[in-house]
Amino acid sequence: MSLDTLNIRKEIIAALEDKGYVKATDIQKELIPSMFGGRDILAGAQTGTGKTAGFAVPILQMIAKEYEGKRTLKALIIVPTRELARQVHASFEAYGENLPLKTIALYGGSNMTSQTRGLVNGVDIVVGTSGRILEHIKQKNMSVEKVAHLVLDEADTILDMGFVNEVMEIFSHLPQERQNVFISATLSGAVKRLADKILHRIKLIEVDSMGTAAQNVTQVIHPVLKEQKNELLSYLIGSRNYQQVLVFVRKKFEADKVAEELNLSGLKTAVIHGDKSSGNRSRALSDFKEGKVRVLVATDIAARGLDIPALKIVINYDIPHVKGDYIHRIGRTGRAGSEGLAITLLSPEEENSLKDVEKVLKKRIKREEVEGYEFKAPAAKKIAKKSAKEHKKTDGAFGKRKKHSASAPTKKKRKVTKRDGFKQLDRQKKK
Repeated sequence: MSLDTLNIRKEIIAALEDKGYVKATDIQKELIPSMFGGRDILAGAQTGTGKTAGFAVPILQMIAKEYEGKRTLKALIIVPTRELARQVHASFEAYGENLPLKTIALYGGSNMTSQTRGLVNGVDIVVGTSGRILEHIKQKNMSVEKVAHLVLDEADTILDMGFVNEVMEIFSHLPQERQNVFISATLSGAVKRLADKILHRIKLIEVDSMGTAAQNVTQVIHPVLKEQKNELLSYLIGSRNYQQVLVFVRKKFEADKVAEELNLSGLKTAVIHGDKSSGNRSRALSDFKEGKVRVLVATDIAARGLDIPALKIVINYDIPHVKGDYIHRIGRTGRAGSEGLAITLLSPEEENSLKDVEKVLKKRIKREEVEGYEFKAPAAKKIAKKSAKEHKKTDGAFGKRKKHSASAPTKKKRKVTKRDGFKQLDRQKKK
């Protein structure tokens, strides 16, 4: 379906065409008309499916239609991470470049004063993390009394990261009459419970569920011992001449360690995680996109919102703790209909976690052993059956019982007392 069949105004169509967008994706076909209809929406959509344009385009059009020259905050988009805030903000700016609207991004790690100055100068749309948005509301740097459109992007991640209380407090400042849109890669029980509490007359859109995740991404597993993962990772990138690889790691200290090993192997590598400053993370991402570094190692949370259109290879150094994070990981490649490859390094200890992921995917992921890194599962130890004779020898909970001889029992000696001592003394006196 062509974008111009969705009743999108020509200024936005022109901006989309400049970015190479001509056809609407499946989620856009459903989401854009529903938002124009003013419905509250709960949408299941993966990363890389065009979901950002799906809610950004109708918001830009509806606000622009009522714009009268004075800036009033009309749309609030809440995201889980600063990287995603920057990405969504850039999308609003790009799609609305021919419109007289102003968008600002608010997130931690960035200068509060400059953000306040931008708010005071007037904005139409705010994209930000819940903590920083709430901070500005409490300091009265922004008024949300006239917000007409609220979007919770990657709602599952927001809840997983424990931001539900901040989000609920933000909701308490918003007007009752507004359009609510929840976008989530996984429609978990927590997301549905929050939706039932906040949304009214819900329109459910489930175009890209987890079970149909990343159909244009080839997924493969390489079994390897845990202690050989770093070596195999370097070997795969070097021997196959991968020029741009995003490596996912669960823990921050592990990410630093992996990056260090890759650099020592001669593969120029940068790393991003929660302990890195906003500036450091921005530089690492920029260097990766520009080809200044060959590998970017990232934790799951830090990588949310990373948009690298040409990325072909994602490697999972480990299986994520949260099943939904696997979907977010592989969703970094194969974006906008392009082909991608997702490799997972699987140690024996991670077999159960993999089974959980495969249940969600509703399929088994192909396994391929890499020569020189094969391993065999340790054979189960056989417990030898004991003979009846051995059982008799070890009868009882505390081991062998003491055997008693068949001879007549010996007379038990009586304990010597003080009285015996006096008796001996009397006998001596008599003598």
